[in-house]
Amino acid sequence: MSTAPTFKRLPRAVREQQMLDAAVKVFSRRGFHAASMDEIAEDAGISKPMVYAYLGTKEELFVACLHREGTRMMQAIAGAAAPDLPADERLWRGLKAFFGFVGAHRDGWAVLYRQARGEQPFAGELATMRTRLVEVVAGMLDHALRAEGREVAGTDLEVVAYALVGATESLADWLADRPEADPEKTATRMMNVAWLGAAQLLHGVTWRPQE
Repeated sequence: MSTAPTFKRLPRAVREQQMLDAAVKVFSRRGFHAASMDEIAEDAGISKPMVYAYLGTKEELFVACLHREGTRMMQAIAGAAAPDLPADERLWRGLKAFFGFVGAHRDGWAVLYRQARGEQPFAGELATMRTRLVEVVAGMLDHALRAEGREVAGTDLEVVAYALVGATESLADWLADRPEADPEKTATRMMNVAWLGAAQLLHGVTWRPQE
């Protein structure tokens, strides 16, 4: 009687997700250069040749991880920040979804924000995702301004959006290192910083240096 282990045959899409889950954990733990395909395969419970066959080289696997985690993050934000909500509620829900994602996927955030930004060509992939996020935030601000019967130059909107995204990313990095920190409370803190300034912008209040 054979004692050889048997493995359940899984659909390709399910197997790929298992590989990506394992890869995100290993890349987060080791960094891109120190991570090995052997360790990723072992964590996924499959053979290394299968990883190559499904997702390609280590570089291609890392890009696939970036795309999956970035897509998950954008979908979480888009699903929460419905366009028919008041401007402050829309921004609040978007922030809550964003920090909720980071709190639930700390390994994914580490891959997105820490591992990718210092490595080429991955930094370019991250920059593309960041540009999309800035566009979403700028669109939210523009929608809120138009609802108030005002318009702001596109460059000004872009600058504010970049500032908000940059501050939010920094606070998310702080959250990722603190398992005890509450993602919703972190979102509230960011909302207080962001919305008080945005509300002033909506009402046409600007600061100017004294001549």
